[in-house]
Amino acid sequence: MTAHDTLERAGLSRGQFAGGTLAVRSPIDGSEIARVNETSPGDMARVIAAAKSAFRIWRDVPAPRRGELVRLFGEELRAAKAALGAVVTLEAGKIVSEGLGEVQEMIDICDFAVGLSRQLYGLTIASERPGHRMVETWQPLGPCAVISAFNFPVAVWAWNAALALVCGDPVIWKPSEKTPSSALAAMAVLERALKRFGPDAPQGLAQIVIGGAAIGEALVASKDIAIVSATGSTRMGAVVGPRVAERFGRALLELGGNNAMIVAPSADLDMAVRAILFSAVGTAGQRCTSLRRLIVHRSIRADLTRRLVKAYSSLAIGDPRDPKTLVGPLIDPAARERMGAALARAEAEGGRVHGGGAVVTGVPDGGAYVKPAIVEMPGQGGVVREETFAPILYTLGYDTLEEAIGLQNDVPQGLSSCIFTLDLREAETFLSAAGSDCGIANVNIGPSGAEIGGAFGGEKETGGGRESGSDAWKNYMRRQTSTVNYSASLPLAQGVRFDV
Repeated sequence: MTAHDTLERAGLSRGQFAGGTLAVRSPIDGSEIARVNETSPGDMARVIAAAKSAFRIWRDVPAPRRGELVRLFGEELRAAKAALGAVVTLEAGKIVSEGLGEVQEMIDICDFAVGLSRQLYGLTIASERPGHRMVETWQPLGPCAVISAFNFPVAVWAWNAALALVCGDPVIWKPSEKTPSSALAAMAVLERALKRFGPDAPQGLAQIVIGGAAIGEALVASKDIAIVSATGSTRMGAVVGPRVAERFGRALLELGGNNAMIVAPSADLDMAVRAILFSAVGTAGQRCTSLRRLIVHRSIRADLTRRLVKAYSSLAIGDPRDPKTLVGPLIDPAARERMGAALARAEAEGGRVHGGGAVVTGVPDGGAYVKPAIVEMPGQGGVVREETFAPILYTLGYDTLEEAIGLQNDVPQGLSSCIFTLDLREAETFLSAAGSDCGIANVNIGPSGAEIGGAFGGEKETGGGRESGSDAWKNYMRRQTSTVNYSASLPLAQGVRFDV
């Protein structure tokens, strides 16, 4: 099947992937798979105005009815799962099961959001004044902009869109310039759901804009965009966050991760090895939750390192469309160069590198294929404290749990973390206020592969945002506190008297 066949099977017309100005290349072999049309910066005012108009209509549609649109979207995703997953594999380089898994995440968040549409609960609050009732209600917020990254080209948008739509907010999506075809294919699925939903969905409810920094800047700067959900680097977040705050908008930031696993002496090492392999090399180390640092008790460090080096040597690296492949390509040659530069720095800082070279045989020509690397480091400084979006795993030793937790927390990022231990006290200490400072903290499971039921996000330079499950829906709504006086008198709070 050709690349164009894959795109057409996912519902795209040739006019959507041919003849445009933005060249799209597959990381599998570097070949051009599409030329998509870009949104003109001059069109952004019209796009934002359409979302603003749609909001005035959509906010009045009852939430359970809004949930029906998302239910239909979930149905269409189930039917399109194989086709959309194939586009993710083609354009982002994910292995087949991960491409399908990304679409399953979209389905899962739709299921969550449909139930949520009948559970946008407020509160009834006891009033100190007789004959008064206080209530807290959640109201739709306004147009939501979603700026997504290449590594999850469709799922992160769905996390935001499914919740925003049931909360009453229109959505404008700016996908990564590296993966616009996946975004267009996902939007084609939503458009089928919108057609089935009928006239209750206004024009401008769900839009996609494709292009570079000028497109993102228009969304970030507009006072008509109530919330900007941006996924990307810490550097990007440092620009987006202040710009949105400057206009008193709401920013939801999902930024860098430098995720660690502590392996205690009591750990089940066989289980730990399996968790490390997926967490460190899955998606070729290009997840924000990928395992970057392995903090191992000194008594077992040599044994675990030996096991990992052996396991890494047997990893199937190659074309992600091959069902046997476990490690596909990096997104582009520049990512491979950054990985090489990080490994050179690690060696200069005293690290011992296992693996990490380019793979040129048994893989498609033109792709950026690499051997995942394990680096034994003497300490945590320099390159270890930075996130490199590649399959590099730095290993460090520790003597006490306090030391291990200190190492884990002593980085600028705070997304995901975990500990492998069979000691209840160690596990509970890790999860306590004195333990991990990350937004995600796991026990006997890796830092990667979160379910949608929990809120996803992290602290410090990770941005502080929360998406997906739990009460992350509150990001997309505004809180309104109301007091109703049903008495015949007008008492004031706090005992204040103002008699006229």
